[in-house]
Amino acid sequence: MMLRTLIILFYVSFSSAVFSKEIPIIVISANKKPQSLSTVGTSTTILDEKFLNNSTEYFLGDALSASTTGANFFQSGGHGTSSAIQLRGMPKRYSTVYIDGVKMSDPSSVSNDFDFNNILTSQVSRVEILKGNQSSIYGSGAIGGTIHITTKKGELGFKEDVNFSAGSHGTNNLSASFSGGDESKNYYFGLQRFYTDGISQMDHNSEKDRYRNNGLVASFSNKFSDTLEVQTNTRLSDTYLQYDAVCVSSLFGCSASRDHSEEVDTIESSANVSLIHKPMQKLTNKFTVANTYVERIYAAAPNSKNTAEDKYYGDRYALLYQGNYNFDLDNSIVFGLEREDDQMGYNKDATGRIDSSSHVTSQYFDYQSRITNNIYATFGARFDEHSFAGNEDSHRATLAYVFDDKATKLKSSYGTGYRFPSLYETFYVWNSANNCNFGGANCRVIGHKKAETSQSYDFGIEKTINPNLFVDLTYFNVKYFDALEGWSVNTAAGSGSTTANSPSTTKSQGLEFMSKFKWNEIFNFGFNYTYTQTYDGAEQDNPKTGMQNSQMVRVPRNVMNLITDVKVPGYKDLGVTLRTKWSDEARDYGTGNANRNGISFSDAELDSYLVNDLSIRYNYLNTYNLFFDITNVFDKKYQTSQDYNQMDRSFNFGIKQSF
Repeated sequence: MMLRTLIILFYVSFSSAVFSKEIPIIVISANKKPQSLSTVGTSTTILDEKFLNNSTEYFLGDALSASTTGANFFQSGGHGTSSAIQLRGMPKRYSTVYIDGVKMSDPSSVSNDFDFNNILTSQVSRVEILKGNQSSIYGSGAIGGTIHITTKKGELGFKEDVNFSAGSHGTNNLSASFSGGDESKNYYFGLQRFYTDGISQMDHNSEKDRYRNNGLVASFSNKFSDTLEVQTNTRLSDTYLQYDAVCVSSLFGCSASRDHSEEVDTIESSANVSLIHKPMQKLTNKFTVANTYVERIYAAAPNSKNTAEDKYYGDRYALLYQGNYNFDLDNSIVFGLEREDDQMGYNKDATGRIDSSSHVTSQYFDYQSRITNNIYATFGARFDEHSFAGNEDSHRATLAYVFDDKATKLKSSYGTGYRFPSLYETFYVWNSANNCNFGGANCRVIGHKKAETSQSYDFGIEKTINPNLFVDLTYFNVKYFDALEGWSVNTAAGSGSTTANSPSTTKSQGLEFMSKFKWNEIFNFGFNYTYTQTYDGAEQDNPKTGMQNSQMVRVPRNVMNLITDVKVPGYKDLGVTLRTKWSDEARDYGTGNANRNGISFSDAELDSYLVNDLSIRYNYLNTYNLFFDITNVFDKKYQTSQDYNQMDRSFNFGIKQSF
């Protein structure tokens, strides 16, 4: 209640200041075609190239965590360790991530989700975050929303960039790129190397966990004529990480006495080639071939718990067609056909390699209309057929009402969605007696896993109160059903078990408040607050779990971010930014004496925390950008995932040069 009162006071107390009008912002991902953000009914956050160029964060997840509402970021340790973004209180598997239009979820992961730990900020030019159900356009998994990342592209002329930074814990980051183009074609090629000695990932040992990331980003496009264009994008990340694994039970073959010296090499890549054909002014066709590949090798090393090399890979090929037809200036339709093939491979010790695969075929449309001078609406539907889980369809409608003064917008959306079982959830069978998993020779998969389904809606208001103050307030409500978090006995495998849908309803609702306020020529403020109330029905509705708290894990009820930008008087090229984040306490899984299906589990509580980061930037001769950062200024000890440290007080400095 106190925090809601603070929001109202903030809204009222600054209602007399003055702000300059901004250039209209174009959003592409909301309906798969360019349109003004002011006409979009979906709650959308855009981080543009200027924001990302000014950011001194190494990793994109860190840059996003304080820049939008309804997006909770957690990480299992320092740089390079497993991290994820939860949109609107939903687990990470309910938010899909795209890089240059390529779906990035890992087919070899447990829930077909995606970790943010290997995306470096210097490779990215733009991020669009859509919150709320997006399955009608983006298919399986887009229940909490979608995150669209665009890597850097070439522009007119020729440009070279070199960036270098160094800091605490033996950290250094070097990136270089060259790019260019003319009226018909453009190109971009960039390389990056990030290295850190790291911190101890876990809070009960002092050994450091090293991380290295070698990355490449490239793109090329050529417009052959007014009707034909080719676009290509490639991204590659080759990483090495030392990490610590939590031992939850001897059933999984781990011992509390092990030295926590685990190692993993990862290759993560995405690529696409698109042919754009525009046979007439009103119609545009786009044909795309895309690939996502993830390979994780858990090494057999002398100082590691691993006695043999474990190798996982996930591979996805997609054939995509998208059409866009403009009936007139006020009415258009986007439609498409897709085929997506997923494959995962697993090689464990001497048991041999096990492969599993599935595919999905899809058809969708999204109709967009300006009904009156003030009302913009969309309606879309998608129809998917999964090779194992059957057919699913989803629908979405959005509405935006823009007042005549263009200073106020009412927005609302309603959508249904689904998430198909991952390959792991489809084929996994556990039985220690028969040494079987993933539907191996000694096992049979019993039972039918169906898709999880969802419903969600939101409504809100965006208002420019005066030229210096902008506010955005949104209420959201999400539910999903039949969560794939249950277990059923596999009688054909003896005492083994396999994943199953649980008869449950999981809920999340809350408020998102965002504001931008320019006090004067010296001080600018950005404030956002998210209130999230969740109910984890997959565990609370199952009497076997014995869980104590109904809140979703790692989702704080209250989160606030305040960004204070200061332009130093008399030094127009010198800027100071203080980022302050307060996060409420949150539930997480522990490893106590409670018992769930024979495995020791209990609830744990993550303490609330207040963290401050300071950044000082200086632009020299419009060519050299120098910066100095202090992360976690007051050296706060805190966790966003049980048993795992977050960064202590750290110092970073660097230079960015463009020529």
